[in-house]
Amino acid sequence: MNDTTSPYRVTNPATGEQGSPHPTASPDQVEAALSAAAAAYPAWRATPLSERRALLHRVADLHDEAAGELAAVMAREMGKPVRSGRGEIGLCAEIYRYYADHAEEFLADEVLPQRDGATALLRMAPVGPLLGVMPWNYPYYQVARFAAPNLLLGNTILLKHAPQCPESALRLAEMFAGAGLIPGGYTNLFLDNDQAAAVIADPRVQGVSLTGSERAGAAVAEAAGRHLKKVVLELGGADAFIVLDTADLDALIAEAVVGRMGNCGQACNAAKRFIVAAELHDEFVARFAAAVADIRVGDPFDESIAMGPLSSHAARDQVAAQVDDALAKGAVAHTGGTAVPGAGAYYRPTVLTGVVPGMRAWDEEIFGPVAVVHKAADAAEAVRLANDSPYGLSASVHAADPADALALADLLDVGMVYIGEAPSTAADLPFGGTKRSGFGRELGRLGIQEFANRKLVKVRAQG
Repeated sequence: MNDTTSPYRVTNPATGEQGSPHPTASPDQVEAALSAAAAAYPAWRATPLSERRALLHRVADLHDEAAGELAAVMAREMGKPVRSGRGEIGLCAEIYRYYADHAEEFLADEVLPQRDGATALLRMAPVGPLLGVMPWNYPYYQVARFAAPNLLLGNTILLKHAPQCPESALRLAEMFAGAGLIPGGYTNLFLDNDQAAAVIADPRVQGVSLTGSERAGAAVAEAAGRHLKKVVLELGGADAFIVLDTADLDALIAEAVVGRMGNCGQACNAAKRFIVAAELHDEFVARFAAAVADIRVGDPFDESIAMGPLSSHAARDQVAAQVDDALAKGAVAHTGGTAVPGAGAYYRPTVLTGVVPGMRAWDEEIFGPVAVVHKAADAAEAVRLANDSPYGLSASVHAADPADALALADLLDVGMVYIGEAPSTAADLPFGGTKRSGFGRELGRLGIQEFANRKLVKVRAQG
């Protein structure tokens, strides 16, 4: 693929301005990257843990030092407001430091008691080169949660970033090199889909982690399965925000706005479906819609705005089509419901009610600033509505009595439940879902175990 047809280029969603394309990798470049990752692996796994920890600390420091620059790159690539971008970079630094600071704990041998006096251990060992296939919505954070634990463990990394984020991809590779990572330890590759499939098939690659769409996840899982490779998939979500009752509606509304509208609604674990008890429903909708209408939308480089454009004109048009379908079939928009005229990929923050089966907004993920509110007669109906989804990433439950929320949490078919707060993420909390939201976990202690060889070592009793 030549320069003019490569999808790897920046298209500023706020203006439509296009940057120069970055060529996809040539066959020789792909082979060189695979060879370098395989050659670096024995040396990197043998590198003392103290040095691997120090490397992650240096990577964290470089993120902090370049936070403003990296946030500006994201604003150009996918429209993230710069103040939100700096927050993402801070979270990345926390992730790298978290794994560095917990290295000995996470990689310590687990002793297995034996009745015959023998010694048995489970030892965490790396597996080899890994491929990461990363999305555009959090260009640095998604890489951090894959790269940090695996580099600490001793694996080497090949990274295919989203085509609309080439500058982020190149900047990450520069930071790992600048931190002193061994050549071949982390390699950026601009790959097309056929090339990515070939890399997965290559016997030197031992596993693949993808964060992205269901379609991409199915393709990667199929390729990995065909070649007996371990795969971790973090896919879409239609997370439920369940309101049984509340002692503080103002705080609840603020939490709902952040939970749905952060990152312009472009988060897999955003609160997308609001399931509200009947006695609170009307007041919740009115106050939620008013708060959403007050969100300042504009130029992502403006420090005063809360929301920029969607990531692309195609993304905006997808959201518009889903909302238009719902409105045409009887749903009601209490605020928003239309795109913003002009060159940018802006869509007005929207609150919908009256969404029913047969509408796209009922069972499709809306990846944008659109909240769907449902009324539930009781807790049992709230659970039924929450579980009536092909996705199972996360949910949040809000009740005046925490015991009621805990009881309901046990009934939800999701990988994560947050009580009293919207779904979120943190370095020390495992992240992942069930059903069509994927499988495997990232972050926390579990994140370092996905691509580890948990090797049994047994020593026969002496005497």
